Amino acid sequence: MKAVVLNDINKDVEIQTCINPDILNSGEAIVKLLYAALNHRDVWIQKGKYASIKLPVILGSDGCGEVVEINDISCSHFLSKKVIINPGMNWGPNATFQSKEFSILGMPTDGTFAEFVKVQTKYLYEKPEHLTDLEAAAIPLAGVTAYRALFTQGNCSNGQRILVTGIGGGVALWAMQLAIANGNDVWVTSGDDEKIEQAIALGAKGGVNYNNEKWWEELQKQNLFFDIIIESACGKNFEKLIDLCNPAAKIVLYGGTLGDIEKLIPAKIFWKQISIIGSTMGSDIDFKNMMQFINDKKVKPFIKHVYNLNDAQKAMDLMNNGNQFGKIILKIEE
Repeated sequence: MKAVVLNDINKDVEIQTCINPDILNSGEAIVKLLYAALNHRDVWIQKGKYASIKLPVILGSDGCGEVVEINDISCSHFLSKKVIINPGMNWGPNATFQSKEFSILGMPTDGTFAEFVKVQTKYLYEKPEHLTDLEAAAIPLAGVTAYRALFTQGNCSNGQRILVTGIGGGVALWAMQLAIANGNDVWVTSGDDEKIEQAIALGAKGGVNYNNEKWWEELQKQNLFFDIIIESACGKNFEKLIDLCNPAAKIVLYGGTLGDIEKLIPAKIFWKQISIIGSTMGSDIDFKNMMQFINDKKVKPFIKHVYNLNDAQKAMDLMNNGNQFGKIILKIEE
């Protein structure tokens, strides 16, 4: 089979002919992939900025495809069906925290940037009928990360006001779209005015450019304070999020692209009863609930770029540049 392989850190990925997965243990299936989506995780692995990297590996955590072989009588209904794959494997019995055995498809296990992938049947979900194969591929990793941050950790309810920082990335976009579908009013931040306008076109109420001096005051002057803030950057701007919180607000952070948090004033946090909560990926329950939510609300992801498998490095470069608004997808079949 044709696959996108990373052989070494800080090297371009290569299109290689690999052996098809063919030996199925009990409870496993082979999926013929149609589309796969990129995540920043793929770029971080390529740069060596990820724990316990094992190479060579076929990258890719997200995918939509057709089950072509299965060794699980209880899941035989999946055969010849379109599916998406939950990439978060071995979460463990505690829904509040992942186990030490937790891993993500696409490293160390070969992932979805290939014509075929072997997975355990318990991680298969039928493709939502309202989504195309292309759209379905954009759900898994970013979708479940956003769902857990917003609903499981953030305990989001209808009517709460939400701020999503760094709009444009996959998780931030999913968080915005899930919150809007839930009936929440959502504002966003970005370093790019065009991304803010695109977010508004998708249903956000407004946004501010965090490169503007005293950007947080633009929200305060409009009396905009938030019940939940979904955050991925941290760094020096994090302290300003405290000032944008309603009493008893929750700040849920799933990343730290700008580094360590600086200059937090404890009194502001405890006096307003603010909760700062970490969140990573999602449990099997989170994934199941996310899929139900997407089906019920008919949520559709925003797709920006589609590349052929042979152009995988171009797609990786675009992801690395961080200028995209919307998911980047690989079309597996020519």
